[in-house]
Amino acid sequence: MNITVDPGEIAKFEAMAAEWWDVNGKFKPLHMLNPCRLDYITQQIAAEFNRDLKTRDPFAGLRILDIGCGGGLLAEPMARLGADVVGADAAERNIPVAQVHAEQSGLDIDYRFTTAEAMAEAGEQFDVVLNMEVVEHVAYPLAYLTACQQLLKPGGLMVCSTINRNAKSYLMAIIGAEHIMRWLPKGTHEWDKFITPDELFDLIGNAGLEPVDRTGFVFNPIAWSWSLSGRDLSVNYVTSSIKPKGYLRMGSS
Repeated sequence: MNITVDPGEIAKFEAMAAEWWDVNGKFKPLHMLNPCRLDYITQQIAAEFNRDLKTRDPFAGLRILDIGCGGGLLAEPMARLGADVVGADAAERNIPVAQVHAEQSGLDIDYRFTTAEAMAEAGEQFDVVLNMEVVEHVAYPLAYLTACQQLLKPGGLMVCSTINRNAKSYLMAIIGAEHIMRWLPKGTHEWDKFITPDELFDLIGNAGLEPVDRTGFVFNPIAWSWSLSGRDLSVNYVTSSIKPKGYLRMGSS
């Protein structure tokens, strides 16, 4: 089993674990981005599985994995929409934080201290894999994305977001967010680990998935808010990809 976890990256998030639900803490950028992320995620799931978001529990019957779940900022909304949710994280200290908050919120979420590779090896299968802001922190992106593909049922959906690699992303995601705004501790991101949209599409395709969409998350400093853009993928962006329905696991016949 090829473990793609980067111990140095895990240590960064272990150190911040207690602050996951502090909207003005170290995860303030994620709290600000979360409504925009959720808008994209829910629309993609609803379209792929023909669900009406106006109904009660629109994701009932869907098994969703939030890989790199952190404190549960995405897992909890998915559970509220009726999905059977598993939240997994390789940073052990994140799990009790997520468990306590879910319990306080009256939500039943299966949180686990584990990796994508371990779950794939155990034969776990999901309708949806949420893979948000993780791929730029792993040691081997292709091996990691391949494990995510193995976790999907045929016909399943992976939503994967990351940060583009260019001069603008360096200025905004590192200089701006870490040094000027101090939203994140210095060193949270490494620019050379950022991935361009074309590179991510190639990686997703090589992992056995079919990319079907890519959309930008754009921050407006005047409105102090995030929005979706079909054109501007210059810094933060998100992709959707499908596991072909006829896909067979290695060794199957």
